[in-house]
Amino acid sequence: MGNLSTLFDQNQEWSDNIKEQQPNFFEESAKGQSPNYLWIGCADSRVPPAQLMGLGPGDLFVHRNIANVISHSDINSQSVIQYAVSVLKVKHVVICGHYGCGGVQAAYEDQNLGLIDNWLAEIQDVYRKHKNEIENNSSEEDKLKQFCELNVLAQVQNICHSPFVRQAWEEGQDLSVHGLIYDLKTGLLNDLDICASSAKEADNL
Repeated sequence: MGNLSTLFDQNQEWSDNIKEQQPNFFEESAKGQSPNYLWIGCADSRVPPAQLMGLGPGDLFVHRNIANVISHSDINSQSVIQYAVSVLKVKHVVICGHYGCGGVQAAYEDQNLGLIDNWLAEIQDVYRKHKNEIENNSSEEDKLKQFCELNVLAQVQNICHSPFVRQAWEEGQDLSVHGLIYDLKTGLLNDLDICASSAKEADNL
């Protein structure tokens, strides 16, 4: 039988450290959340959203899946978006991909992996749309890097057409959608200069 004692020990240490720095932190945290950011990123274990931005508990509402895909037919991600935008009233939605994404690479190589192939089909649509642009790169590494970036753009466009985001903009809600990419080799976020703060800006992405 597996033993999780190490995780419980580390959790105790983490809790003790937080309470030492902010004695009332957990009491206040239990009252509710009001994050300014919704982070939609890849499930890759090497991309820890709050840690890489130096944020703490309560600062970031998070949704993660393979290759940071936003599908209009995915009830899970659409429910997250609705709650974050309509209830929590986040001010920023961040779509963050990362270089070296296994999901993007699998879609590029058209591998047969089983159930996940249905999910990767969303990314393969991005490849087909931008095939000439991607294949214009001289190296496989550059092709995959650009594919990762274009996948972020596609997911930003998808979230900008979510009915909950559109409704927020129609009602004058302060909301921006951003596209970023994380470099595993440097630990740095890169701004892809993809941002929309209104339906008009979104339609021009």
